[in-house]
Amino acid sequence: MLSLLLLGVFYFGIAWATWNFIKSRTYRSVLKNIPGPPAGSWISGSLKQMMNPKAWDFHQSLADTYGGLSRTKGVFGSDELYVYDPKAMHHILVKDQYIYEETDAFIASNKMIFGAGIFTTLGDDHRRQRKMLNPVFSIAHMREMVPIFYDVAHKVHYTFFQVRNILKYEIFQVRRVFITKTQGGPQEIDVLTWMTRLALELIGQSGLGYTFDELTENAVQHPYGIASKSLVPAQGQEAMLFTTLMPTLSKIGTPAFRRFIVDHLPFKVVKEVRDIIDVLYETAVEIFDSKKKALEAGDEALAAQVGRGKDIISILMKANMAASGEDKLTDKDVLGQIMSLSFAATDTTSSALSRTFHLLALHKDVQDRLREEIRNARKECGGEDIGYDMLVSLPYLDAICRETLRLYPPVSFIMRTARKDIVLPLATPIKGLNGQQISEVPVPAGTNVFVSILASNRNPDLWGPDSYEWKPERWLSPLPEPLITAHMPGIYSHLMTFIGGGRACIGFKFSQLEMKVVLALMVENLEFSLAKQEIIWQMTGIVTPNTDPDSTTPTMPMIISQAK
Repeated sequence: MLSLLLLGVFYFGIAWATWNFIKSRTYRSVLKNIPGPPAGSWISGSLKQMMNPKAWDFHQSLADTYGGLSRTKGVFGSDELYVYDPKAMHHILVKDQYIYEETDAFIASNKMIFGAGIFTTLGDDHRRQRKMLNPVFSIAHMREMVPIFYDVAHKVHYTFFQVRNILKYEIFQVRRVFITKTQGGPQEIDVLTWMTRLALELIGQSGLGYTFDELTENAVQHPYGIASKSLVPAQGQEAMLFTTLMPTLSKIGTPAFRRFIVDHLPFKVVKEVRDIIDVLYETAVEIFDSKKKALEAGDEALAAQVGRGKDIISILMKANMAASGEDKLTDKDVLGQIMSLSFAATDTTSSALSRTFHLLALHKDVQDRLREEIRNARKECGGEDIGYDMLVSLPYLDAICRETLRLYPPVSFIMRTARKDIVLPLATPIKGLNGQQISEVPVPAGTNVFVSILASNRNPDLWGPDSYEWKPERWLSPLPEPLITAHMPGIYSHLMTFIGGGRACIGFKFSQLEMKVVLALMVENLEFSLAKQEIIWQMTGIVTPNTDPDSTTPTMPMIISQAK
């Protein structure tokens, strides 16, 4: 009886949300003149074509066929916009950023997962949180994180050497592992698994002052690592369910009542996501309580922790104690930052690193040239790890990172919703279906807008005819004049990879530094080659590699050997 009642509540909520959706979005004649592809279906519009692991060709077709702005179809025939025109992006992300906010579905679903963190707040709350976090990601703090990065990366580097030189069989007895050494030689390793573990430990120690993983071959993975890696695939199983359910559910009753509803909904995937969230939250509480006690005990206790008190959360909590009342974050806010930053910094970085290793295996000449640059830099450092100033200024390493993040951004697009009627200007006019030139578009309130990071970063009108090629050398010469004069709103190298404006990626310098430390350490004396299995990149929320196009379990086997 209870299950039937709850199912009735759920479907009533779906019906209510659907009615409001149709009422507010279906009749948008003002956008009917914008060219765009036909809907895949009336119910889901073009969303299934745009949001699936094999959506690359559809996104390419949108860019090639319609240019910097086109109309796509949303749920129940609603009109939506697909944008990569530079001027339009500037208005969406910078000039009118407080009109083009995150979608209700994004805010609701992520707030239920991560709490009131920087990614799930709007308006004044978001600005207040960002004001507290911005100083934490300063260059001065990045310098202090380099030794922590090297300490963590050395563990994986050592493990790669061990795996390369041994043939393993495991006998578990009182948690001991006996390893039989054999002749050395190349070994196949799942690089994605190691990059994910490494990225989590990097954000753990340098971001949270917490260790998740010993980073040894047979270490038992922390429940947080397993849970965070499972979240995106679990949500992807029923994307439409979560898009429809979360905004409605988040507005019903108290947190306890919403938990009661979730516990009794007859959907297995909802319970899977619930259990994942529980692990993420419990770990965040453990980290927060530990930091709070150390801060109360004084600097000596803080310095004795992982991260030595120089991690992001320790610095944030210390600054928060001295902040004025209006700027001060609540305990709930800080918990939200712990959950948001740890998750966001793991999968995106591991995706970018894995893609870079794959590209280096495809382009051995680039890998060899990078290795030479790194070896020369280490010699200048007297054989020690390359310091911050030299590391960030190595030209070829920097070019490889920029080019990878340009052509293969870990996140392909973002979504925004117009909170009120507004006019969107274009840098390059488009031709309407009636044959007239359109230089600005009246955008009705409630319109969803897809901002294509992928299409912007690959735009041949700005980057030249070779924009679809991976060419690190392009960053060693002056960039094309059309790109410079386009005034892209991105915060990083004329790219939209880290977006721009008030919701730009706050940790983009942190991410770049991670990539450079890991690449410098791994490529110096390890060679990365392709395995027999073809690597297929899937356009999930965060781009992931796989060997099976239909699998939801990411993997990227590669052959690793000692470099000459």
